[in-house]
Amino acid sequence: MFKPLLLVFFLLPLFTWSQNDFKPLVLDYTTLAPMLEKNNDTIYLINFWATWCKPCIEELPFFEQVRQDQFPTPVQVILVSLDFRNQLDSKLIPFLKENKIKSKVVVLDDSDANSWIDKIDPRWSGALPATIVYKNEDKRFFPDGFQSYEAVKEVLVSF
Repeated sequence: MFKPLLLVFFLLPLFTWSQNDFKPLVLDYTTLAPMLEKNNDTIYLINFWATWCKPCIEELPFFEQVRQDQFPTPVQVILVSLDFRNQLDSKLIPFLKENKIKSKVVVLDDSDANSWIDKIDPRWSGALPATIVYKNEDKRFFPDGFQSYEAVKEVLVSF
């Protein structure tokens, strides 16, 4: 009798957490790389950004809107923060809470940027914001950010 109740007690938190209740995963490029090359029925929008980047902050609401809208193909948004690891608690997490960011957020903490920037896209200078949108082998790179939600939506419906 107590085993099922005990199991529910331990599993319930797994189903009631929200983005604002946990620290984003901190990854190196090797761990992030599989997120950039999935082959399934989903469109992936991977945005590289930071809290100190004004153009990045301006386009985040567009990506949050993607989460709320319906598309013919499933869409997953992953926000890859390039904020400093030692500022997670003082800057990144408060920013996510204050702005009610619900998209998946990971922190890329890999000091050898020269080795992974070209792997993201050879045309990328490393400047922020930058976005990759892909589905299977169809990968598109946007090095200058998006100016409107309509521009993001237009890219997504073109897949």
